[in-house]
Amino acid sequence: MTLPNYAALLPPSWKTQVSAWLAEDCPAFDWGGFVVGDAPRTAHLLAKAPGILAGVPFFNAVFDQLGCTVEWKFKEGDAIQLHGGKRVVVAVVKGPVRNLLLGERVALNTLARCSGVATASRAFLDKARNAGFKGIVAGTRKTTPGFRLVEKYGMVVGGVDMHRYDLSSMVMLKDNHIWATGSITNAVQKARSVAGFSQRIDVEVQSYDEAVEAIKAGADVIMLDNLTGDALVQCAQRLKTELHASRGVAGGRSFLLESSGGIDIDNVAGGHVDDAIDIISTSAIHQSTKHIDFSLKVDPSSASSSSDQSTAV
Repeated sequence: MTLPNYAALLPPSWKTQVSAWLAEDCPAFDWGGFVVGDAPRTAHLLAKAPGILAGVPFFNAVFDQLGCTVEWKFKEGDAIQLHGGKRVVVAVVKGPVRNLLLGERVALNTLARCSGVATASRAFLDKARNAGFKGIVAGTRKTTPGFRLVEKYGMVVGGVDMHRYDLSSMVMLKDNHIWATGSITNAVQKARSVAGFSQRIDVEVQSYDEAVEAIKAGADVIMLDNLTGDALVQCAQRLKTELHASRGVAGGRSFLLESSGGIDIDNVAGGHVDDAIDIISTSAIHQSTKHIDFSLKVDPSSASSSSDQSTAV
């Protein structure tokens, strides 16, 4: 199966972020660059742990801006496996040795973080699917400030939905919005008056009664926050049976039910899986997620590596 060209998702402005990362990492003199000089060299990108490869456009852009070339042995979204515990050559980078080292840490940090999010996303999705969940698995907006583009991109490569990208992507009304406006109905109606037909409204609720109010007020998505096990399933089934248009309910409405709050890979199969639940959203795939370890090693002889994907060192 041909993997999608995920890089086509990125906005026109994203490469300026790469320039900012490079400027942050070398704001003044490049002492190490002076030491090594500009002789052309070859470096190998090595995977030191298994995982899903993600972040290729960011890695490429770092070295493109530094006048280097990158030849990949794997495609974005591929699962990298180690061979006998040995490090695997993932890409070959060529260019002036000073520039290879100038881009090394920025490129590795970005690739490691993005691949870590993609790997955690794929593992979470597989766990949910194996438990019988047929709906949407989504990340959350609890991302690292300034690094959201990379982390959300990693979610997509890992196969999950990125949920809303930012505050402007979808209307989400949480407990503070409800308290500030006096009621769920007031909050939904006020949001709809400016959001129009093109924006979905997602409302966080704590009980069946709050969910009913949100649905009748016109919410598109009902987030059943911190409900688990039988309480979650019974609430979701009752809402779909009593209020959803697809069930033939007179005056029924169309809405999605979202389960959220404290869901991770260890508990997703234990009380969040039911056909009445449309979405499982979690921050476990990007908060406190382990990076995938890569290294970049300059070959002193500048000898080209084998093009075989299974090359290990």
